Amino acid sequence: MSIQRYVYRDAVEAATHCGDQILQLLKEKLSGESVATLAISGGSSPRPMFEHMAKARFDWSQVHLFWVDERAVPPTDQQSNYRLAEETLIRPAHIPSRNIHRVRAELTADEAAEQYGEEIRHFFGVADGQIPHFDVVHRGIGPDAHTASLFPGEPLIGDRQGLVAAVWVEKMKQWRITMLPGVLLAARHTVMLVAGADKAEPVRAIFKDPFDPPRYPAQITNQGRDVAWYMDAEAARLLEN
Repeated sequence: MSIQRYVYRDAVEAATHCGDQILQLLKEKLSGESVATLAISGGSSPRPMFEHMAKARFDWSQVHLFWVDERAVPPTDQQSNYRLAEETLIRPAHIPSRNIHRVRAELTADEAAEQYGEEIRHFFGVADGQIPHFDVVHRGIGPDAHTASLFPGEPLIGDRQGLVAAVWVEKMKQWRITMLPGVLLAARHTVMLVAGADKAEPVRAIFKDPFDPPRYPAQITNQGRDVAWYMDAEAARLLEN
């Protein structure tokens, strides 16, 4: 297990370095194998990261793109994590459509979760009960210390067997589809992009408070195999150097 923390002046600088690290990890995987897998998240922080990655001289033809979670909205909706990636990364970087594995969130949440789980199983060739290993998983956290769409109090925070589930987020009054902890923790590399003053307290709790994932779901992150945190100064201001 390896946990690294990097703090940068502002959100754009943190996003740029995080994007560079993702590309480097994908290059390393593709130097020895023909396919690499990347699962990305949404929110506001990744936009400059996606834009930076799209401008890089990188061959995306063998990278397969998945989503850590998705809101239960059509892909054209402003809230869609897919739409954000499509506008800022997929189209500008000319990622082949055959490499895109989005959540069919225009279906009911349960149907979308079932189909997405089956697509992941089929792609990785894993049977029921087996957990796939993504090469790189990108995530963030919320002001309440949620990560993916695993919010405080969510019973599935303790699930290590399932792949994907539909979850009702009461505070948002919204269904979401999310990868579950077993998949997130099995990733070969996890990169966390966290920016903003509203993340300072959850970041402090993640690193400093007793382990209590039902209260601070993002605490599970540091149980992963190789984890790197990319933060701006505001998000990291309550951490000791």
